[in-house]
Amino acid sequence: MSRSSRTPVRIRARVRAAVAAALLAPLSACSSSAPPGAPVAEVTPSPEDRPVTVSVTPAGKQIQAGERVRVTVSGGSLTSVTVTDAEGRRLAGKAAADGRSWVSDRKSVPGTAYEVTAGTRSVGGTARSARAAFSTATAGKVNKVDWRPGTGTTVGVGQPISLVFDHPVRNRAEVEKQLKVTTSNDTEGSWGWIRDWSGRDRVDWRPRTYWKPGTEVRVNAELNGTDSGADGGWFARDYTTAFTVGDRQIVEVDLDRHRLSLVRDGRTVRRIPVSGGTPGGDKRSWRGTAVLMSKEGTINMNSETVGLADAYDKMVDHSMRLTWSGMYAHAAPWNARYIGRANRSSGCIGMSDADAAWFYGQVRLGDPFEITGKDTKGVVAPGNGFGAWNLSWTEWQEMSALR
Repeated sequence: MSRSSRTPVRIRARVRAAVAAALLAPLSACSSSAPPGAPVAEVTPSPEDRPVTVSVTPAGKQIQAGERVRVTVSGGSLTSVTVTDAEGRRLAGKAAADGRSWVSDRKSVPGTAYEVTAGTRSVGGTARSARAAFSTATAGKVNKVDWRPGTGTTVGVGQPISLVFDHPVRNRAEVEKQLKVTTSNDTEGSWGWIRDWSGRDRVDWRPRTYWKPGTEVRVNAELNGTDSGADGGWFARDYTTAFTVGDRQIVEVDLDRHRLSLVRDGRTVRRIPVSGGTPGGDKRSWRGTAVLMSKEGTINMNSETVGLADAYDKMVDHSMRLTWSGMYAHAAPWNARYIGRANRSSGCIGMSDADAAWFYGQVRLGDPFEITGKDTKGVVAPGNGFGAWNLSWTEWQEMSALR
């Protein structure tokens, strides 16, 4: 930080004391009896009415962002503090109980000019105001966030709140402090830092157990003015989202029995024959809890994109993504002779056209798929889609930067 950012701006409010005016009036009235040219005595303000000294930090031009604005006074008290940027937006803050200092709630943000107006009152009761200004340098690199779920959505009981960052986040604790989750029923939950399948830094918030249906959730990420740390850059905006949790729907996938069950509010709605990944190799399915990430309809699936050479290249209907690594639930009419009988897919959970069409219309994003089976290629990792449910609550809490 430059020297100028450490040096407070000192503003001495010039006092033209009312008491001085009161004393000068009688002297003027008696001037006819005074000798011509006689000196007039100067009036010194009383100690109680001397100027109030106001100090503001940070100070200067093009200083580094990321500091809270602080206003302090001596010789009196603050009656008000207003901090605004060039567009008139206010930086809120709180005054100390003794009225001698004020600190902003938020930090200064990059590339912004601020004006500070401080109202003061001297010990003798004289009110004055003082002004100061400073500006912050623009950010050399800006970090941005990819956010899920979207605002106004209704999600399943397994849906986490997930933030994926464009650039590395080294100051994880500082960033996590700015993330606030508010729920309509005080749901217990925790943030956890993981590596996304894309290789980027990511932080998810999941409840201790599945969400309670009907829960209303609001997330405020007050990141503007927060430094990501080395190689990460600054955040230059805040993020907010609000969503609602829908019915309790759990999809139970038993690969050994080759069937899928849709369980809604504890009642099995329908059982569907399926065929999972082929045993004994890379075509096996994942097990554990996966969460429905997206409903993608009819898409082209190419085995080369998931490291299976030229095993397949076809258009697939009613596609529902479960992992970033390419596991879906979808229609698989070409595999009809194995559906309900054996696992012979390339890793996905396949079903008939009719069953897939019905199932596609029933599930929603955030519904958990609880997958069991003896011959699988492992448990879905936290960053491979939304695999946080495969960690115990204690393990998940340990992944918070604030633990």
